Amino acid sequence: MNRKPTRQLYVLTGASRGMGRAMAQQLLAPGHQLLTLSRRPDEALASQAGAAGATLTQWAVDLGDAAPVAARLADWLRAQDGKALTSATLINNAGAIPAIVPLRDADPPALAAALRLGLEAPMQLCAAFLSATRDWPGTRRVLNISSGLGRRAMASQAAYCAAKAGMDHFTRCLALEEARLPQGARVCSLAPGVIDTDMQVQLRGADAAAFPDRDSFEQLKRGGALSSPADAARRVLAYLARPDFGQHPVADVREVLGA
Repeated sequence: MNRKPTRQLYVLTGASRGMGRAMAQQLLAPGHQLLTLSRRPDEALASQAGAAGATLTQWAVDLGDAAPVAARLADWLRAQDGKALTSATLINNAGAIPAIVPLRDADPPALAAALRLGLEAPMQLCAAFLSATRDWPGTRRVLNISSGLGRRAMASQAAYCAAKAGMDHFTRCLALEEARLPQGARVCSLAPGVIDTDMQVQLRGADAAAFPDRDSFEQLKRGGALSSPADAARRVLAYLARPDFGQHPVADVREVLGA
């Protein structure tokens, strides 16, 4: 018996490098429609999409000013045929670490920028996504990429820790809200483990006098404890595909998949 092919829609932020780019590559599959929100488009992704039979749309945006991006996303989603989709997923992956210094030495505009990107943007995009898709009959999911530092304090990381802790907690709020709806979205704020990305290079290169945990990040690198972006992306997307996704609004991929 021939089955009707599934159509799955994904919206992914921070797809230009690291685990975000690896997730974009792995999401380009037949029947998939992917919208990326990053600082710049990726020609290689466009070529891969064509070869894979996937539909790719790339927006070059600044998520440090997310309100107009969220409005544009809501309009774009409302123009889609939601009834033809089996699922729609928002993945908030974009993030950045500001200068690694004690809060007393932090630059106020840099602090504001870090919180806008790491907390305001995901909240605004979640609001836009959930509002625009509320009547879609298929499965709706929100995956917020968090961090262990959202659950463990670290000196000279106040802005990043605060943004990720805020992400965890607003995801808990979303889970309560969506659980009240007949077809509410499944939501999760997921820590993906430690990954060999530019962020890790930034942490290992910090001034040891300002960043007392630098040695622990150097040991992770020396000990081969860092996941590659591709492996981390596979684990995160495997977690997203689980039938019990959203059962726990805050989770760690290492605890569930043994990563």
